[in-house]
Amino acid sequence: MGFALSDMQLTSSAFEAGGSIPTCHTGEGEDVSPALSWSGAPDGTRSFALICHDPDAPLVLPGNYGFVHWVLYGIPASATQLPEGVEDFVQGANNFGKPGYGGPMPPEGHGPHHYFFWLLALDSEPELEPGLTMWELLQKIDSSVIGMNRLVGTYSRS
Repeated sequence: MGFALSDMQLTSSAFEAGGSIPTCHTGEGEDVSPALSWSGAPDGTRSFALICHDPDAPLVLPGNYGFVHWVLYGIPASATQLPEGVEDFVQGANNFGKPGYGGPMPPEGHGPHHYFFWLLALDSEPELEPGLTMWELLQKIDSSVIGMNRLVGTYSRS
């Protein structure tokens, strides 16, 4: 899978690109996913997948880097946004060991971490089982990704 960015634009009403993620969207707050919206999906998009990943986190397991906070897939091509706290679609496994969103919670004293919300446009509608890890999802959709872009937010423990 190539990681060249496409013309899609991903934004959030909760934080600006490069800005601080509000506490309500973190493990120190209500721990609800932020609202996200997008535009400019490539022609031929049939579905979307979304991943939130913190590459600044210490290694979790051999072969992995960073920390996965959210894996969401089965999002139809007609969607252009996700509301705050979305529970629709298919939830994958995060590195907290549970499905759904788990907000930022970097180790104390680590300083700011960067949280990459990746939106992937797919040219298929794969029927995927719930609970896939980020790596399992990427392996299964590799040949279907036709566009991607990201929104990066930061967070530091108070």
